[in-house]
Amino acid sequence: MTHSFDVAESDFDSAVLSRSRQVPVLVDFWAPWCGPCRTLKPLLEQLADDYGGRFEPAKVNSDKAQAVAARYAVRSIPAVKLFVDGEVVDEFTGALPEGQLRTFLDANLPDEAEKLRRAAAGVASPLERAELLRQALDLSGGRHEILLDLIAALLDAGLSDYAAAGLESVPPREQDARWRKLKARLDLASGAGAADEDTLRGRIGADPQDFEARFELATLLAQRGEWPAAFAELLEVVLRDRSDARTTARSRLVEWFALCPDARAVAAARRQLSMYLN
Repeated sequence: MTHSFDVAESDFDSAVLSRSRQVPVLVDFWAPWCGPCRTLKPLLEQLADDYGGRFEPAKVNSDKAQAVAARYAVRSIPAVKLFVDGEVVDEFTGALPEGQLRTFLDANLPDEAEKLRRAAAGVASPLERAELLRQALDLSGGRHEILLDLIAALLDAGLSDYAAAGLESVPPREQDARWRKLKARLDLASGAGAADEDTLRGRIGADPQDFEARFELATLLAQRGEWPAAFAELLEVVLRDRSDARTTARSRLVEWFALCPDARAVAAARRQLSMYLN
């Protein structure tokens, strides 16, 4: 395992500031009496191994290096500061768990996969974005967040079958809130029936209880981005039914609230849904 190197006050500038011009240096300000410091130190050393030399861990005893601690406004420990090119680029205080440490490092030490991912975010064409993300996914060994970015790009490109395959590849334990939002997007994109809008409105006019027609019409409207009208159809189902159709309409509304970019439309529909359910 990589071991943190001790930095004295007298050699801080050379050991940290100068060294950080060659490789990022993660400095852990600690003290022997600090319990959380003893928890954090081995985690940082293990992560230095896991990240393959993308940063070097250093530790500064804040009791013995009080001038350096004051220079960098260390008020409580452990205090961890990442130096790049002689400057602090990010920092945190306290003994963070491993997941949060990785998030901190990933944000500040992008590997080639992360660089591709960030480049893809600035690409307008969904097909070109998907290709960059596919390369990033391969480089990362299947990193979860990059896979979800790729699925979103595939949906933007209208490649629903490929997006569905990507969603299905995610294990149940990793099907988080973002996965569920993408699944709702896929379901919406795939949900239109064969009937056109005029036919569906004719069926509803003849029978306001034709919930199948209301669901199909709501889907057509949502696919066109006509969210208030789509919500209105589902709310009519909630108002008129007390059994399975109401449950389905409520669930679909909750899914679609996460997809709708119009905060006012969502807020209005939420208020109406709450009123109908109470």
